[in-house]
Amino acid sequence: MAPAPDAFPAGFVWGAATAAYQVEGAATEGGRTPSIWDTFARTPGKVRNGDTGDIAADHLHRYRDDVRLMRELGLNAYRFSVSWTRVQPTGRGPAVERGLDFYRRLTDELLEAGITPVATLYHWDLPQDLEDAGGWPHRPTAERFADYAALVAGALGDRVPLWTTLNEPWCSAFLGYGSGVHAPGRTDPAAALRAAHHLNLAHGRAVEVLRDTLPASARISVTLNLHQVTPLTDGAADADAARRIDAVGNRIFTGPILRGAYPEDLLADTARVVDWSDLVHGGDLETASRPIDVLGVNYYTPTLVSAPAADGRGAAGGTTHGGHGASAHSPWPGAQDVAFHLPEGRARTAMDWAIDPDGLYELLAAVHREHPDLPLMVTENGAAFDDYVSPEGRVEDPERIAYLDSHLRAVRRALDDGIDVRGYFLWSLLDNFEWAYGYAKRFGAVYVDYATQRRIPKASAHWYADVIRANALPPLPAAP
Repeated sequence: MAPAPDAFPAGFVWGAATAAYQVEGAATEGGRTPSIWDTFARTPGKVRNGDTGDIAADHLHRYRDDVRLMRELGLNAYRFSVSWTRVQPTGRGPAVERGLDFYRRLTDELLEAGITPVATLYHWDLPQDLEDAGGWPHRPTAERFADYAALVAGALGDRVPLWTTLNEPWCSAFLGYGSGVHAPGRTDPAAALRAAHHLNLAHGRAVEVLRDTLPASARISVTLNLHQVTPLTDGAADADAARRIDAVGNRIFTGPILRGAYPEDLLADTARVVDWSDLVHGGDLETASRPIDVLGVNYYTPTLVSAPAADGRGAAGGTTHGGHGASAHSPWPGAQDVAFHLPEGRARTAMDWAIDPDGLYELLAAVHREHPDLPLMVTENGAAFDDYVSPEGRVEDPERIAYLDSHLRAVRRALDDGIDVRGYFLWSLLDNFEWAYGYAKRFGAVYVDYATQRRIPKASAHWYADVIRANALPPLPAAP
């Protein structure tokens, strides 16, 4: 019998994701020391309302309850990140066993609940000690990351079957060191490009270490927030603007990681910013391109660009997950004059991001065309809306349900077209600390009352549970 048109393949992975600094809290417990996000959040004016991740969703203390919630929702995978400073407070030396013990307990709890643990080694929380030594623009940081990867893999490798080295290195490099709207808040285009290269190198070194440490059955990935870039018009100038954004937004990572080379046009566009011949050492690209088993793709909204306006003014930012948009500094070295636009006629989320599920399909299709043998996973997809608890104690979020439904239909379309998509991770399991927005934006399927830490599954959580249970989307309403 043929599968229903809205059904997903047997074994399709249904998950949800979080990040350590956004949910764990317990910022000073168990030997944990400040990461760059602790420092950044405590710097006046950097985060809305002066919010910090000191408590966040208190996941470290409430993980058993949270895993119970995951089981009730039917999740078969949970993608979490490891706090580097909880494991290795200075970014050097031996592990703090108390820190590793939390992740051991979390992993065991997940396995007991029948949920596959998916570990991300780095979700933006560089130890402050390493930033003080130069941070990601400093080449030795890549080697420190490899040492850290070995510690975590040694502790969890017998229980975690899927590993991600880096989450969204574009944000780490270009929002952290270019526009400065993310930690550590630096605004140096050359430092941003140097950071990007050392993140590529760190990924490759971590892959080498993981291969040496993990069982042969373990799978290794990296997660990229690839920009679905579209020119505003068919004109040559807008097409070139899209090319430049694609180069510094996408191919600066896919080139080294998946092809073993930086694109020539990227090198030319940024030659005045950084000396690539000095930055890239012999053997770096071979290391960066160590084979991976899965590519994680994060998608929220498309990127619509044009050449600068006639008066020479461009836009400094563009819409990017986590971006604050309040900086006059561009995160796009070599393309800082490109103008960004919001598509007309599209609904928007509370982040003012345009909702375009076709962009997810087009992104998956583009990656598949370039790398047809590489399995893909949607490792983040979701939306923030202005959620609130009703007098009856419920959180109704029909906009999020519509968002998830339309984007999952884009994934289903990709599968129909032969694109090898292995799973989908909703962002996020819980409302949490949304980086420079603090607690002002809610992405969770589960509402968190931050005053009491009470968890309330939203209507979208129940909808998602039904999808998982059926391994299929509900039928679309019949046309009138």
